[in-house]
Amino acid sequence: MRRENRPCVAEATEQHGHHLPLGVDIYLAEGVSRKLSEKTGALLLPTQPFGYSWVWRDIPGTVSLQQHHVEAVIKDVAHSVARYGIKMLVLVNGHDANNASMKYATRELADELDIPVIYLFYPNLNKVIEEVCDSPTWHGMVHACEFEASLMLALKSELVDMSKAVREYPEKPRLYGRSSISLGDLSKSGVYGDATKATKEKGEKMLSLFVDDMEQILLEAYEEIEE
Repeated sequence: MRRENRPCVAEATEQHGHHLPLGVDIYLAEGVSRKLSEKTGALLLPTQPFGYSWVWRDIPGTVSLQQHHVEAVIKDVAHSVARYGIKMLVLVNGHDANNASMKYATRELADELDIPVIYLFYPNLNKVIEEVCDSPTWHGMVHACEFEASLMLALKSELVDMSKAVREYPEKPRLYGRSSISLGDLSKSGVYGDATKATKEKGEKMLSLFVDDMEQILLEAYEEIEE
């Protein structure tokens, strides 16, 4: 799989506690994408720095696009690069809330373009967390916790201040997942999990697992194109 493919990175700018920067989702997806590009030879497009971050909208530093705008940006990128004769577009996501936009944009693009568009978000996430991390997630969510802090220590350690890392598991409201509850109102620190258990070694191990899985997914997809 060589230069006919262009990984595109779509992310978010939002709070990640006091120990991590606003651009965590950007740095992580960029880091994963760069490693994936190096392994496959695919070209790497610039990162889309903003995503759908409604739940953090009232916290300074957060920039949130409407969900349909995220879909529109993805589709515009796909239509643009399709004109160059590429064979596949890969969307690498590091922000869970973008997954819905990616899914619906990819479905529409399947009817509009002749190239496959694939979107990736930390393959086998729960299995990897269970295998590598020592603390549980907050009801399946990963945000400013051991998981993200460990990945940041592996990719951008100079932007991590572990002296400010905390453990916080906010009480889950009865209507969580059934109403428009803002996550920014639940956590005092911005952390959902135990960031104090993060290490660079854990981050490097998880990165290796994710990138290896992503590479296999892309190679299998590329083989289908070549058949």
